[in-house]
Amino acid sequence: MSPVRICSRTACKAPAVFTLTYVYRDSTAVLGPLATYAEPHCYDLCAEHSERLTAPMGWELVRLPVEEETEPSADDLEALADAVREAAKPAPGGATEPVGQGTEVGRRGHLRVLRSEPAGTQPGQE
Repeated sequence: MSPVRICSRTACKAPAVFTLTYVYRDSTAVLGPLATYAEPHCYDLCAEHSERLTAPMGWELVRLPVEEETEPSADDLEALADAVREAAKPAPGGATEPVGQGTEVGRRGHLRVLRSEPAGTQPGQE
């Protein structure tokens, strides 16, 4: 399956850039930016077919504004790199995950509830 969605019009193999949705209750056709996911009751259209699109008689056609896609700026990439570096830093105070043997204290279906015992103690000893 191709990651690029193609136009829904018959025999058109151009990449889709817009999504058409009908709102039957309001007799409105809405043409907007390409939806994130392919929806079963929506139509993906290429640029050419979206320009020539007309609404059925008595219907209103609403064209939503489409923002131009731009490449990430150097500031965006630097901010992302800083966020990754910050997330990778160890937590202050030396907080670490508990170490030791887990004791099963409950079960529901395939899930188990474990209580962590301090390192060096055996389950049941306190």
